[in-house]
Amino acid sequence: MAIYTLSSTLSAISSSSSSFKPNNNISISSNFSSVSCNSLRFSPLSSHPLVSRKLFKVQATILQENEEKVVVEDAFQPKSSPQGDGSGSNGEPPDGSSSSGIERWVVKLEQFINILLTDSVIKILDTLYHDRDYARFFVLETIARVPYFAFMSVLHMYESFGWWRRADYLKVHFAESWNEMHHLLIMEELGGNAWWFDRFLSQHIAIFYYFMTAFMYTLSPRMAYHFSECVENHAFETYDKFIKAKGDELKKLPASKVALKYYTEGDMYLFDEFQTSRAPNTRRPVIDNLYDVFLNIRDDEAEHCKTMKACQTPGNLRSPHSGFDNAFEDDAGCILPDTSCEGIVDCIKKSVTRPQSIEK
Repeated sequence: MAIYTLSSTLSAISSSSSSFKPNNNISISSNFSSVSCNSLRFSPLSSHPLVSRKLFKVQATILQENEEKVVVEDAFQPKSSPQGDGSGSNGEPPDGSSSSGIERWVVKLEQFINILLTDSVIKILDTLYHDRDYARFFVLETIARVPYFAFMSVLHMYESFGWWRRADYLKVHFAESWNEMHHLLIMEELGGNAWWFDRFLSQHIAIFYYFMTAFMYTLSPRMAYHFSECVENHAFETYDKFIKAKGDELKKLPASKVALKYYTEGDMYLFDEFQTSRAPNTRRPVIDNLYDVFLNIRDDEAEHCKTMKACQTPGNLRSPHSGFDNAFEDDAGCILPDTSCEGIVDCIKKSVTRPQSIEK
């Protein structure tokens, strides 16, 4: 009887032990899956604001004068991460989900429309300004700063409705518009706005571009940011070709007074602010001639591309001046629960469902 009891006990322990291991494995797998899903959502409200910045921070490409070729990153792929999440090729959502498949098609459609619009504008500029560089740059800079005005306008509207509390986005976009404004002032100093037709064309394109971008941003911030990235990428390529073609001539010309003041004097806070892939105080241009001016304008456009690329991932943008120690203090009064939304439809949906979730 004792032997039978001991045998039964050992059998029960063995059965319990064998049934415990798979459950433990399932629990670990479930936790790992949960962590991966949270990291893919890029929500700054579900974790520390700097976690997503650390994981998905766009790597800076240091642009130097002695480089033979400067490469700007290709068009941003949605839901992508430099470290890779196993979420599908090029960072796309994994197969097997109808919503993921639809999202991929929507992203492809958005990017196709953006590239088509950008190419159309480039062909017009190539026709009108194939031999007038400064006038072309004046038109480009007049247009290039418009999206940041549109972004800030829509974000201020969202703030008024209680849908958005993101100080970093407003700070960075204002710094970007400030940088583009100085590019425009430089081109005006060089005589790019001398002909009335150039002023008329650029200003009327800017008006249309503003309303188009604001409308696009309300529907799909990702699409608006990608379109702005395409524009900034074209500006980068334009300046890069100009530098390579006329570098020797530019080195013999004096630097712009506006450029000297902007790049080398005064408070450099806003200059650092729009370069979200760099730590503050890590880029301090040296301006000796007009070649250095255009070299730094080109490098600015590359930084804009990186920032616009980062913006296409919701919650991925953060001010370079927002350090780890004071991150919670800076945002404590600016970020409220569930105030992150993507487009007007998502904002309205969350504003309607938020009270129900709070009551629960």
